[in-house]
Amino acid sequence: MLSRLLRLLLASLFASVATAAPPNLIFVLSDDLAQGDVGVYGQKLIQTPRLDRLAREGTRYTQAYCGTTVCAPSRTSLMTGLHSGHAPVRGNWEVPGEGQLPLPAGTVTVAQVLKSAGYATAVAGKWGMGMFDTTGSPLKKGFDHQIGYNCQRHAHSYFPQFLYRDGVRFDLPGNTGAGVGPIYAQNVIQDDVLAWIRAKKDQPFFLFYAITLPHGTHEIDHVGIYADKPWTAQQKAYAAQVTRLDSDVGRVLDLLAELKLDHNTLVIVAGDNGSSFEPASPMGQLFNQAGNGLRGYKRALYEGGLRQAALARWPGNVPAGRVSDEPWAFWDFLPTAAELAGAKLPAGFKPDGLSLVSFLRGGPAPKRDYFYWELHEQMPTQAVRFGDWKAVRPRHDRPLELYDLATDVGETKNVATAHPDLVAKAEALMKAAHVDDPNWPLTGRAAQRNADQGANKQKQKTRKSE
Repeated sequence: MLSRLLRLLLASLFASVATAAPPNLIFVLSDDLAQGDVGVYGQKLIQTPRLDRLAREGTRYTQAYCGTTVCAPSRTSLMTGLHSGHAPVRGNWEVPGEGQLPLPAGTVTVAQVLKSAGYATAVAGKWGMGMFDTTGSPLKKGFDHQIGYNCQRHAHSYFPQFLYRDGVRFDLPGNTGAGVGPIYAQNVIQDDVLAWIRAKKDQPFFLFYAITLPHGTHEIDHVGIYADKPWTAQQKAYAAQVTRLDSDVGRVLDLLAELKLDHNTLVIVAGDNGSSFEPASPMGQLFNQAGNGLRGYKRALYEGGLRQAALARWPGNVPAGRVSDEPWAFWDFLPTAAELAGAKLPAGFKPDGLSLVSFLRGGPAPKRDYFYWELHEQMPTQAVRFGDWKAVRPRHDRPLELYDLATDVGETKNVATAHPDLVAKAEALMKAAHVDDPNWPLTGRAAQRNADQGANKQKQKTRKSE
């Protein structure tokens, strides 16, 4: 009898220790996956069985916000816990040679925070926040391992001539870099990801899986089930890219189950911005990405560009089958990861985000004063959401537009003239949320950015003439 009681006590003790163990964290960031691409969000033509199953086994979010609506600043917000009024990268800025404007040396990333708590860390796919010889190298920002692309332009090719592993270039023989070759880059990256998870299964790990699918140029090694569809070659390739993304996420989930890690692993899958196609375009019309009634798409700060597909799964912790309409944003990920890992943030560092741990587990979303975005592409734009009110400034010399998302989620009725008090509040929030940065003036483009853009255009023109 005593022996049996002792066994039960020991089993209970071990169970409590296991429960208290920090979870593994996998954030799958798809380049351009939209809500309208995924079956559980209403897609009818593209098959996404594994993402649909993930949603049934976890939670689907309808108002998950990206960092902002293009690659580099959205990823910067996710990695740093800072919204785009404070983040060091607020637009896509390609530097001469190869790569993008790097994260500054003092920038804190979620990988650094988790590494300080004993996590193994890896980034796979596309980085785009600093080449390996700069302060923004992923290997200087908390990641132990890297596989894939660094430069965003390089990542436009799915049959590149080379990739990088731990900052060292390796060639893919036979590839042209222009849509032709025997080696599909995603195959190489996926195999490396699965091998890394196997190697790190006995310690807590963080994987930032920044998959390039389904970003243009919409290259795929085979279109599979879409071969006989009466669509254009681009439409078939796009659908096949989304389904390939779906199956590769499924392979990760299958490996977690095989290794008995799925109950101690939080998996989040999201796109890095909203819809990437103009609704009236052939691609937009066929796949009906705007079927949710949202206005705008990539490079716009309306809801169609800011809301993206987002799913979370952590069996026994994240409620299964839940659909949440409460908003959260990419800059919430760093404080969430820190709480789950029991990690301390560096002295003096205060993220803009709020921890989502209770929300992930089924509680309400954390209360906050506002969400803020700015984007520096052509002319800078700004947006702020407070409660159900949303204000957008299309450019610095235009008046604010105001929308009531509670009654007008499509942002079709600008009610600014009827609510001068709310316009004044939005103006004040925008002013408070924006910190001046010489690289990102709100009145136009920085001179150095224009110079870098000119140098790159000249370089590309020279290459074409050679």
